[in-house]
Amino acid sequence: MKQTSGIAKNSAMLMAMNIAKMIFPLLTLPYLTRVLSKDCYGSVVYVKSVITYLQILVDFGFVLSATKDIVRARQDKAAQDKIIGDVLLARLWLSGAALAVLVILTAALPILRARPLLALLSFLPVFLTLFLFDFLFRGLERMEAIAMRFVVMRGISTALTFVVIHSDADVLLIPLLDTLGSLVAVLMVVPQFKQLGLRVRLSRDAAAAWAMLKDSAVYFASNVASTSFSALNTLLLGIILTTQEVAYWGVCIQAVAAVQALYTPITDSLYPVMVRERKFSRIKKMVKLFLPLVLAGCIAAYFLADFGIMLIGGKGYAPAARIFRYLIPVLFFSFFAMLFGWPTLGAIDRNAETSRSTVYALSFQVLGLLALLCTGYYSLVAVAILRSVTEAVLCGIRMFYIRKNIRSFADMGGDAA
Repeated sequence: MKQTSGIAKNSAMLMAMNIAKMIFPLLTLPYLTRVLSKDCYGSVVYVKSVITYLQILVDFGFVLSATKDIVRARQDKAAQDKIIGDVLLARLWLSGAALAVLVILTAALPILRARPLLALLSFLPVFLTLFLFDFLFRGLERMEAIAMRFVVMRGISTALTFVVIHSDADVLLIPLLDTLGSLVAVLMVVPQFKQLGLRVRLSRDAAAAWAMLKDSAVYFASNVASTSFSALNTLLLGIILTTQEVAYWGVCIQAVAAVQALYTPITDSLYPVMVRERKFSRIKKMVKLFLPLVLAGCIAAYFLADFGIMLIGGKGYAPAARIFRYLIPVLFFSFFAMLFGWPTLGAIDRNAETSRSTVYALSFQVLGLLALLCTGYYSLVAVAILRSVTEAVLCGIRMFYIRKNIRSFADMGGDAA
């Protein structure tokens, strides 16, 4: 009963954070699409897609691998300090690599080359995430700390957006506002660490940091692949199509991401519990509960697409509603793909299968994109359809792996961890 209460509390905290993650962009998106030109907004979307990849590189899957380490060291503060220091050293290495990649991409890609300062300034919030240590708070199941920081961080940048962003001339202030919010979030970590009785000490154990990188590589590969489902499309669109079409795609993907943000707290709060219990019955209950809710939401999204896109982007983005409708299957399949991933397969130490499923699905999408390019059918509609089919493929592959490993769950014939 106590564990159920803990899951409910953590789910509520993460749900609040993800509602904020959904609401804040939806507040600024209608404003930015109206005060910025389509070309400028398209550039912002494109830069953010590049930064998304760099954030994944810097995170390197530690939010999963290090969370698991913290769960196993819950009663050992010395071990927790060691994990924190090793992860920080590893992520400093990764930050240097990410910055180098960004400089190269800025010189190589036309959209970034046209706005180099926008690209480089956007990296500052990525660097500051090194000092948020979300993996620690997830492992200790202190989701309220993560949620509080996020709300404050995004609240500051969102509120100031309406104050200082008025035209294309102010576009460089967008990453600076994100940086300001991130700085405040970092300052909030200090009292949280004192409360936990922990200290941040940069590790000098390069071998241990390197070992953590190797352990986390499987999570990193999976995160790269899963993010590539959307970010890769944006990168290719920016190279092949116009910045205006990137802007249309950006509005649609933002709407999809807003809905998916509601899914994340469910899977995030379930993961540490499944690591401990390894009970498949929890997953079955989640499917029975959320299947009708997700299906009803998708049907509503289809009929409200025109209104929603007009509300978000204004009349100038009306053509994006057609694109959004082709992306609605993503909303359905992504919930179950997320649920069957790390909270299910990852919890029973089937990390390779979890990552492999993502890589297989991404390979399917890449082959599809190549086919579209070679046949001359590459368009926003075609990419949206391919994106939806890819999500269904991912969900199906993970269902296959669950069935194959069903006896690994504690309540299905396996052993508890």
